[in-house]
Amino acid sequence: MISLSHVSKVFEGKRKATALEDVSLEIAKGQVVSIVGPSGSGKSTLLNLIGGLDRPTSGEIRIEGENLAELSDDDLTRVRRDKIGFVFQFFNLLPTLNCLENVALPLHLRKWPRKKIEARAKELLNLVQLDHRLEHLPDELSGGERQRVAIARALSVYPPILLADEPTGNLDTHTGQEILKLIEDLHSRLGSTILIVTHDLEVANRCFRTVSLRDGRIVEDRRR
Repeated sequence: MISLSHVSKVFEGKRKATALEDVSLEIAKGQVVSIVGPSGSGKSTLLNLIGGLDRPTSGEIRIEGENLAELSDDDLTRVRRDKIGFVFQFFNLLPTLNCLENVALPLHLRKWPRKKIEARAKELLNLVQLDHRLEHLPDELSGGERQRVAIARALSVYPPILLADEPTGNLDTHTGQEILKLIEDLHSRLGSTILIVTHDLEVANRCFRTVSLRDGRIVEDRRR
């Protein structure tokens, strides 16, 4: 499903900074994997590379057999659109769109018929238990509800891969637990491969597998 071979990422600037160094990793279909490590260890960089939001300086990343380094920008966009859903810590919802419109936005970009888009968006909001909030704007929702909308949007095309960067990091403990339970329930229903970057060891310990990073390298790969 996801394969990294000797991947490094170096950021050039006034000072050269190595975010990842010689990382090799295999993640099988359907696994739920947490990525942990101290600040600056390379967690988010790793997630961005797997998600095709950035390109490695060296090494190879494959998603379902496709080498991301060999893809054009257009083909990389296609992979992100069709195979990967993203959930971010700060939700990234458009404030002027209601819940239904936020979830529907990726489907409009795929040029689906309007009725099909509306039906899928309603289905997803029902899946995350927000079918009673269809017309609410993001600032009319709690933090947990906003994250549920963000998860529904990430699942718009039922992608085989879901990448979550600190999905509970901006939430209180109780709401964070609800979001984590929701992700677990969605995994059991959809069977997606899920990667969660987190600093919360409780979140990490609920995942099937935990990959620990330090100074841009994998220092531990533990399975439950």
